[in-house]
Amino acid sequence: MEEFSTFLKLGFQHITDPGAYDHLLFIVTLCAAFGLADWKKVLILITAFTLGHSLTLALSALQVVQVPSALVEMLIPVTILLTSLNNVLRPKTEGPLFAGVLLLSYLFALLFGLIHGMGFAGYFSTLLGSEDHIVKPLFAFNVGVELGQLSIVVVLFALLALISQFKSIRQREWNLYLSGAGGGVALTMIIDGLLQG
Repeated sequence: MEEFSTFLKLGFQHITDPGAYDHLLFIVTLCAAFGLADWKKVLILITAFTLGHSLTLALSALQVVQVPSALVEMLIPVTILLTSLNNVLRPKTEGPLFAGVLLLSYLFALLFGLIHGMGFAGYFSTLLGSEDHIVKPLFAFNVGVELGQLSIVVVLFALLALISQFKSIRQREWNLYLSGAGGGVALTMIIDGLLQG
């Protein structure tokens, strides 16, 4: 039980750690285009991301899939930038085009989850060391990541609700601000990665 709680805590800390802000920034950017009334859409979005990263976290940790960590570290900010662009360019009104963009957002979340899962696996493997039995730690770590992810979403929407109590804020403004900030940071990360590479 102690092993489970240890890896649960490590998974939670990894995604919520401001020092390793890339995953945290992705979650915020992923949810930026949605308001409080869109909680069902956010739930589908987060579930799609979860399916993606759970799959590659498991496959990478079990050494079924191996991708160079430098490539994964470069692709993670690309996922943030593309998500922010998708948010900013989405249509303002409901309709067939909006439905298509929403479906694309779900697909992005799933595909980008595959990339983030490989990033989680890199960190997970440093924690695991030479343990032979990884199923239980892997499951605990993944549950910790999910709990951290959900807490980020709750805090983000609680902040939106709090701001809305004191200031009239339109969803489009909220989206542009968060997506612009996320895209700007991601672009900086991409440029830094290219210069260092």
